[in-house]
Formats: sequence, structure tokens, C-alpha cells
Amino acid sequence: MKLKASLVLIAAASLTACVSSPPPDRMPQPSAQPQGVEGSWVDPNGIVSQFQGGTFTTRSSDSNTLLASGNYVSLSPTLVEINMTSLVRKTQSRVNCSLVTPTQLNCTQDSGAQFSLARRG
Repeated sequence: MKLKASLVLIAAASLTACVSSPPPDRMPQPSAQPQGVEGSWVDPNGIVSQFQGGTFTTRSSDSNTLLASGNYVSLSPTLVEINMTSLVRKTQSRVNCSLVTPTQLNCTQDSGAQFSLARRG
């Protein structure tokens, strides 16, 4: 009799454990943190910069006009060098950027001018 009661308790405990755990497809998924500079960034004036697979572009936020384009290379997990051509000024420049947080990129142009970008979305 004790053996039957023990088996019933074990079976009940097993069923309770199964019922109290959410199914795998309903388990909360960790949100993916962006890696490096890949993605969209915006400056305080609303100018949008896109880093994608080594290609860099900057567009106006109102008309989506291409303002600058170029290439970038990651020098380390937090440092990026951009070689870009300004289509507005018709100049080429090198920009060094430091990823200070996952959402803030501080940049210095070869002229010494500094600016910051904030990750979008």
C-alpha cells in the first residue's frame, strides 16, 4: 500500500512540474544586443547614418537624400575608422569613432571636429 501511495505522489509531483513550466516556445527570449556599430545611428540634427557590412552612408531625415558615403573598418570592438566622401561639400575625410556605450558613438573627424551619434531603435 505504501508503494502505491509513493508512486501516486511521484506521478503527481511530475505532472505538477510539467504543468508549471511554460512550453519552450513560450519561454522568454533574451533580447539581442546590437554588436559593434552595425545599424542605424542619428546625430542631434536628425541626420541618419547607416553602418552595414563595411559600408557607411549618411542621409537627411526629411528627404532621405544621400549626404555622404564611404567605408568603415573596425579597429577593435569599440573603435571604428570611417573613410567617407561628403556629397554636399565634395570632400573626402577620415573619421575615428569610439563606441562608448552600446547606444552612443563619439566621433572625431581628421579636421578635429567632434560629434556624437545615438543608436536608433
